Amino acid sequence: MSQQGERPTRDDDWWNRLYDEPAPDAAAPDRSGDSLDDRFDSASQTVGRRDDPAPPTGAPPAPLTAPPETFVPLPRPRPGHVGDGPPTYEAEPTALPTARPDELGDLVADTVLDGARYGAYVLRAASSRGDSARYRGEPRRDALLTARFGSGENALVLVAVASGTRTSEQAHLAAADACHWIGGAIGRSRHRLAEDIRAGRRGDLKSGLHRLTDRSYGMLRARAAELGAQPEDYTATLRCLLLSADPACRTRVFFGVGHGGLFRLRDGVWQDIEPAVPEPGAVLGEPVVGFGSAPSETPQGDRLTMDLGTVEPARPYIEPPAPPSQPFRFRASVARPGDTLLLCSAGLAEPLRGEQALAEELAGRWAAPEPPGLAGFLADVQLRVKGYADDRTAVAVWEA
Repeated sequence: MSQQGERPTRDDDWWNRLYDEPAPDAAAPDRSGDSLDDRFDSASQTVGRRDDPAPPTGAPPAPLTAPPETFVPLPRPRPGHVGDGPPTYEAEPTALPTARPDELGDLVADTVLDGARYGAYVLRAASSRGDSARYRGEPRRDALLTARFGSGENALVLVAVASGTRTSEQAHLAAADACHWIGGAIGRSRHRLAEDIRAGRRGDLKSGLHRLTDRSYGMLRARAAELGAQPEDYTATLRCLLLSADPACRTRVFFGVGHGGLFRLRDGVWQDIEPAVPEPGAVLGEPVVGFGSAPSETPQGDRLTMDLGTVEPARPYIEPPAPPSQPFRFRASVARPGDTLLLCSAGLAEPLRGEQALAEELAGRWAAPEPPGLAGFLADVQLRVKGYADDRTAVAVWEA
């Protein structure tokens, strides 16, 4: 291009022609109706029309823009409440727990969420910090572990829920340890446990899981001694579900120690199936198909051989230490199609038992043919009730 005041040369003509208004569109000098303005007008006329006729042959392609009617904003799950009034605290987290630079691994998230689909069931699990802890900047005392051991139809799914002692500053650590230790014990014994579940050996399951649970509580007591804490301060309630990934196996096994809830939604009605404090040697739960409910020590039990009539030795899961302070609870039942099994910590069990509106609302929401997604399940679990502000942890199993 020439300098100012100099006469333009022939090489400069292309620049003038490019930006000269009377000149045709440089992008398509030989095609009328295909300028940038034409394309913009075409796009403007197309947006918002759902049933536009197909463009004639040879016409420029319509812009890849969907009609506005297709962009309908979906409602976001929002925390709600039931009962005679709103809860005292805010619905969303307020303060974070105190962090120590050298102990960042001890921090726990406000909320955890998980889910899966195996065999004939869909699993949803959530653990959320309570309103009170959110307001005071305290950590979530509930812990949640979801784990799959093995693969294929031989896989075993464990869901563990633990709640630390309310008055202990290390409650969240004890709850996490309880989940991890029972998870490790289950994982190491998964082959035998999976066989017992599919074969319906309830007596063997009860005694074996009792040993594993006692061993985990023994490790909690040992950890308390290492930390210089009292055993009652470094402990937790522990409630677990064991589920087979085999589609042909509908046996659902619950076991644990401490308070919480075990409920079943059947035909739109909640059933409280929390095992009562058992008598020594008792095995609770509905009979597994093909197997009776007699204790395994009786002549009709699982441990007597068919030919010799001699007692088999106990299965060596893990030798237990001293028993925990609270009794062991166990239940093995066969699920029916359409059932929803709910295992939860006391933070949800108490309002479910104490506020009928919450039970009715959850029954209505979970009566749909398909279980909720992860976000929907979390919103359901977080339905708030005035007077109940503890952590909430819930595990639900929808039977196909």
